Amino acid sequence: MEGEGEFKLVILMRSDLKMSKGKTAAQAAHAAVTCALASKKNDSRTFDRWMSEGQRKVVLKVSSLQELYEFKAIVDAQRITNSLITDQGRTEVPAGSVTCMGIGPASNAVLDKITGGLSML
Repeated sequence: MEGEGEFKLVILMRSDLKMSKGKTAAQAAHAAVTCALASKKNDSRTFDRWMSEGQRKVVLKVSSLQELYEFKAIVDAQRITNSLITDQGRTEVPAGSVTCMGIGPASNAVLDKITGGLSML
């Protein structure tokens, strides 16, 4: 892992769902926790490094479910830890709505190549 720079976890949030700030924050938290747990289990060295650096998280926006799935295909092909978050439909969005996706943790350099063109939420 030497020479890889710092690590972060990226959350891609669907902007087309028009969720409230609170709902958006809860969905982002689900993505962060799910990815962190998966990373701890499957890639503990990356997880430990990310934890030791302060658990940097960045939330970016995508415009649609289709765009989210396009990013999922990219990170799956590169074997980067990721997690789609599907809502249970108890509050603002219909049950089964995919609200966001967590990616990582992974090196900033790797994630920036994939998501660097996206805007902050």
